[in-house]
Amino acid sequence: MMATTFAVPYYAVVFTSTRTAQDADGYQKAAKRMLELVAEQPGFLGVESARGDDGLGITVSYWASEAAILAWKEHPEHRTIRQRGRSTWYRHCTTRVSRVERDYRYCA
Repeated sequence: MMATTFAVPYYAVVFTSTRTAQDADGYQKAAKRMLELVAEQPGFLGVESARGDDGLGITVSYWASEAAILAWKEHPEHRTIRQRGRSTWYRHCTTRVSRVERDYRYCA
């Protein structure tokens, strides 16, 4: 699902990952919990996510400020799940943070 556009400037956190084969070890439950939890965070604007059959996934979360991003990064439950992701669910992952100065939208 595509997120709506937001008043600029705002921030985008792009999380790119390649999954391991250990899918049954609580990943879906943890992902659902993180979506519930992030929606409660001050400064959170929205999220978009997609994963291909090859295991490559991209999740983009949108934020009002860098301070809000850092607060989410330091959230204790999020920190625990991030560590589990690195040790169990992800073969590779990269996080990029960028400031969005412009965005364009087309809807047919």
